[in-house]
Formats: sequence, structure tokens, C-alpha cells
Amino acid sequence: MNLGSLIGVGGAMGMIVFSILFSGNTMGSFIDIPSLALVVVGSYFALMTASSLSDAIGVFSTIKLTFKTPVFNQQAIIQKMMAFSEKARREGLLALEDELEDLDDEFMKKGLRLMVDGTDATIIRDLMELELSQMQNRHATKNNIVTMWGALSPGLGMLGTVMGLIGMLKNLDDKASIGPNMALALVTTFYGSMVANLLMIPFVSKLKVYDGLESNMREMIIEGVLSIQAGENTRILALKLMAYLDPVSRRALESEMLKD
Repeated sequence: MNLGSLIGVGGAMGMIVFSILFSGNTMGSFIDIPSLALVVVGSYFALMTASSLSDAIGVFSTIKLTFKTPVFNQQAIIQKMMAFSEKARREGLLALEDELEDLDDEFMKKGLRLMVDGTDATIIRDLMELELSQMQNRHATKNNIVTMWGALSPGLGMLGTVMGLIGMLKNLDDKASIGPNMALALVTTFYGSMVANLLMIPFVSKLKVYDGLESNMREMIIEGVLSIQAGENTRILALKLMAYLDPVSRRALESEMLKD
């Protein structure tokens, strides 16, 4: 479970409640089920119009990912690549064939399989980069659906406000109802802004971070596979791969290597 997402969403909602109560308002003034339904459900149906049905249904699974913490374990990948490099330099590339079945990472397994089969380095790079590119395209498509939901929500909020203002203007004879009706009309804009700025936009931002981390990991694997195939020194391989790590992770891995 991703605590950052939980704390972020909960904290943002808590600050809204705090601001409402400590500004002299009541929660009842900001609760209107028809307005909320128009913004959330209405914008979701608009999302179905703007995308495929499967993508619109899948948006919930995409949002769910933001509440999970992906584990890429780049340090373990580097250590495994170093072990493969040492074995390949000592016994030859074919000696790695027995190691492939134990690999959980299908992307790494595919690259190493191509290497063991004697595939040209250029072809290996092209195939692996193609798979990386397609993964990024799939992620971008899912991210765009969440982005679109965030973009549609304020528009539905404004639509609800316009609907409320129309109803209010038709009853101007009742002076006492103008203030409450105006407040109710603006609640829909409030919901639209809240859905977009507290939920959808942050969700997309986190999904892009995840995409960047996974892309970085796969680029590192490509570099590792090609370095092993080229027969490069294991220390050179390690230096190349550690360049993909952030400074903290790099120092931790260097300390671990020094222990060994």
C-alpha cells in the first residue's frame, strides 16, 4: 500500500473540511448529492464518449495503481547482471542458458535469451527498445484517460453552476432564495475543481513517476544485456548500471559490494 497516496488524499480532504469549519461555514452547505453526481458520474459518462468502453472501465484499475508501491529492485538486478557477467566471462555466454528459467523478469529473460541464441547486438537493442516503447505507449494511453477525466470534471462543474443559475434567474421574484440558490449553484464548481485538482491530476502525476521508474529499469536491463554480450569487464558493467540509480541507492549498493 502506498502511504503517500493515502496520506495525500486523506490530508487534502481533511484540509477542505478544516477550512470549511474554521471559516464559519457548515458542512451541510457544501454537500449536495445531485451536484456531486453530475460532476463525478456525468464526467465519467463523458469519458466513455471520449474513449473506448474498455479504457473507460479500466480507468479504475489504473487509479488503483496509485495506491500501490511498485517494486523494481534495481539493486538486485544490477547484482544479478554482475553475476551473469562473471559467469559469461568465465564459462561463455551459453553457460547462462541454465540461469534463464529461474528469472522472474520476463523482459530480462527475453534479452538474455536473445543473447544466448547468438542474436546480433543491434537486433537485440532494437527488439528490446521496441518492447520498451510499446510499454510506454500503453502507460501513456492509460494516463491520458485519467487526465481526461480530470479535464472533464471542472467543465461538468461549470455546467452544473450554469444550470443552477438558470433556475435561480427564473425565480428572481423570491428575493430570499437568491443567496441560497447562488451558493448551491456554485457547489458544483467546487466539486469539479476538487475532483480535478485533489484526485485526477495528482493521480496522473504519480502514474508518470511510476512509468519513468519502470522505463529506467528496463533501459538499465538493455544496457546490461548488451554489455554482457560484448564481454565487458564486470566492474565496467557495474559502473554503467549504477549510473541509472539515484545517489542514495548507488551508495547503498557500493557499500554492499565493498562488504563482499
